[in-house]
Amino acid sequence: MGRIKICGLFREQDIDFVNQAGPDYIGFVFAPSPRQVSAARAKALRAGLAEGIVPVGVFVNAEIGDIVSLWGAGVIQAVQLHGGENQAYIKALKQRCALPVIKAVRGGGPAPRLEAGDVEAGADYLLFDSGKGGSGAAFDWSALAALKAEIKAPWFLAGGITADNIAEALSLGPYCVDVSSGAETGGVKDRNKIRRLVRLARQTPAPAEK
Repeated sequence: MGRIKICGLFREQDIDFVNQAGPDYIGFVFAPSPRQVSAARAKALRAGLAEGIVPVGVFVNAEIGDIVSLWGAGVIQAVQLHGGENQAYIKALKQRCALPVIKAVRGGGPAPRLEAGDVEAGADYLLFDSGKGGSGAAFDWSALAALKAEIKAPWFLAGGITADNIAEALSLGPYCVDVSSGAETGGVKDRNKIRRLVRLARQTPAPAEK
């Protein structure tokens, strides 16, 4: 089965929708975004999340102490970094909390650029996106073929993933696909779209483990 993350939850209904659908991960966005949540709001939403769904905190150049506080309160079980966080930042974060780290690859535009710092930063996972998270835009996925030999960690694929192309996205071999706007109607999460996306992911064979 393919793995799937539904990102950008900020309403009680969103929690109900994912509990019904059962994705592998969900995301709470703590960076500036239409989907941004406060620590208090995320804590309240997290309390209603079904067991077995991993809550991920999404950050851009956040204070490490803020991430540690959310982890200590049980709000998040993984962290996704979309800013200029480097090897020293990730090392310091890991010294203070036992969180798996997903690091978004810098770049964007027509194709992602995998730089030495991305490989050496010490993240547990990489994430390839078109640029600004949650934009709903996809990059040219064929560009990933040229990067396969350089990718040394399991990776997430985000940007423009919908029910129409999720099978193609999973066929590229990501550890997990990350969906935000593709699970929405009118800027808010759509129960039927979430259920369909999760169902389609489960019907797709998982990539071979590295």
